Amino acid sequence: MATFNDYDTYASAYDADIEDNVYNALYERPATLALVGDVAGRKVLDAGCGSGALSQALAAAGAAVTGIDLSTGLLAIARRRLGPDVPLIRADLNQQLPIRSSAFDAVVASLVMHYVHDWSRPLTEFRRVLVPGGYVVISTHHPFVDFRLAGQGDYLGTYEFTEEWVKSGETFPMKFWHRPLHAMFDAFTAAGFTVERISEPRPGAGVRDRSPEHFERLSREAPFIFFTLRVREDASASWRG
Repeated sequence: MATFNDYDTYASAYDADIEDNVYNALYERPATLALVGDVAGRKVLDAGCGSGALSQALAAAGAAVTGIDLSTGLLAIARRRLGPDVPLIRADLNQQLPIRSSAFDAVVASLVMHYVHDWSRPLTEFRRVLVPGGYVVISTHHPFVDFRLAGQGDYLGTYEFTEEWVKSGETFPMKFWHRPLHAMFDAFTAAGFTVERISEPRPGAGVRDRSPEHFERLSREAPFIFFTLRVREDASASWRG
């Protein structure tokens, strides 16, 4: 029987692939960092930090980064990449996070929410660990694109679907959750956030220079969708009691 989303087994192959590829390194990561903005001197939680590539970029920009991830294999690679000074915590986004309240200025969840069935727990936890005025940046599968990949002919439903990845010559059996755009917004609102920005970015020069074919495709179809969320003032006041 296939083991899905087995990042412990495929940690090295996955890390080698995303280090400098088009979709992660040249498209998603720069778009996420642009939305995060100036992080110099800010405390940032990298929720779903994986092997630490985004955490490394955030730390280089002056952030005090903490990374959390479920995969011990990916966290081991992140430790080697980031050194001893960046806190790394094994944590499940489906559970309460082992982090004190009001600890971070920003939370970044890069390409992780599509693994989660119920968004209410992680979003509520993101709100809890943010300081007043803090914000969240999320990148996730674009619902229109993964609805086509799922092949179920159902855009409006929320359901799990499977896919096979090939990374560094190894095949990954994967499972993801599709949810329509309105369900995403419903989850954000229920958790006490407002959507400050939504982005479907076009590719930059790095993609064009590496692969004109990918540049053309990404200029017509966004595989990921990006959100900047801000805690609603009424929700923040209610949370603080």
